[in-house]
Amino acid sequence: MSAPAPPAHADPLRTPLMAAEPPGLTDNSEGMAYLERLPRRLVTTYLPLFVILIVLLFPFYWMALTAIKPDEQLIDMEHFNPFWVVQPTFKHIHKLLFETQYPRWLWNTMYVSVAATVLSLFASVLAAYACVRVRYRGAGWVGAAIFLAYLVPPSILFIPLATIVQAYGLFDSPIALILAYPTILIPFSTWLLMGYFKTIPYELEECALMDGASRWQILTKIILPLAFPGLISAGIFSLTLCWNEFIYALTFLSSTQNKTVPIAVVSEFVDGDVYKWGSLMAGALLGSLPLVILYSFFVEYYVSALTGAVKE
Repeated sequence: MSAPAPPAHADPLRTPLMAAEPPGLTDNSEGMAYLERLPRRLVTTYLPLFVILIVLLFPFYWMALTAIKPDEQLIDMEHFNPFWVVQPTFKHIHKLLFETQYPRWLWNTMYVSVAATVLSLFASVLAAYACVRVRYRGAGWVGAAIFLAYLVPPSILFIPLATIVQAYGLFDSPIALILAYPTILIPFSTWLLMGYFKTIPYELEECALMDGASRWQILTKIILPLAFPGLISAGIFSLTLCWNEFIYALTFLSSTQNKTVPIAVVSEFVDGDVYKWGSLMAGALLGSLPLVILYSFFVEYYVSALTGAVKE
C-alpha cells in the first residue's frame, strides 16, 4: 500500500520538524523589537553614554569654571558652591594672555609638535612601507621590534637622551625636543601605518611595476593617496603626544621663554605651596582647545584608520 501524497499546497522541502516549529521562532521581528525597547536601551545605551559624557566633559567644565571664578570663591568653599560661579570674571585669562609669556609658550608648543610630527611621519611612512611591501626575510620581526620599542617608557629614555642633548649643545633649545620626540612617536606611527598599508591591494603596485614605475613613485602616487586616513590618524596621535608631553620638556628646557605649555603653566603658576588656580586652569583650558578643534575636524579619519590597524 503506497503512502498518501502530500497536499498540493504543502512545501515538499519542509520537514515535519520544521513544520512543528512554534510560530514565534520563525519570525525575528519580536526579538529585534525586544532589543529596541526603551528600558533595555536606557540601561545598555543611554546610561553608559551619560556616564562617558560626564567623565569626559567634567574636566573641561571644571577648568572653565575655575578660570572665571574670582579669587575669594576659589578659596572659600564653605560659603560658595564649588560647582558654580557667582559674578564671573576674566581677570585670570587677561593675566594669562597679557601679563605672562603664554602666547610664546603656545607658539613653542605648536612649533615643536608640528616639526616633530612631520619628521616622525616621514620616517614612519618609509619604515611601514618597507616592512609591509618590500619582501625580505625577517620583515615581520622588524615590524614587531619597532612596535616593542614603543613600550619602552620615556622615564627610562630621558636620562641617556639628556646626556646626548647636553653633549651636542642642544640643551634648553626646542631643537632638542624636536629630535627627541620621534623616539616615542615613530614606533607607534609605524605600527599604525603598517596595519593600514596592508589593507591596500597589492595588485595596484604590481600593475604600476609592470608599467615601469619605481618604488618611490608607487609610494608617493599610489600608496600615500590611498592611505590618507591612516596618515591623518598617525599625525593626530603624534601631534597630541607632543602637545601633552611633560618629562622631556621638563628635562631639556630651563629658560622661561623656551618652555612649552604643559611645563610652563605648572612651573610659572605654582610658587612653593601657593597655587594660582585661576591662571593655571585658564592656561590648561586654552592649551587644550587647539587639540579639541583638530579632533573635531578629523575624528572620522582617526577612527577609520585605527579600525583598519586593529583589524590587521
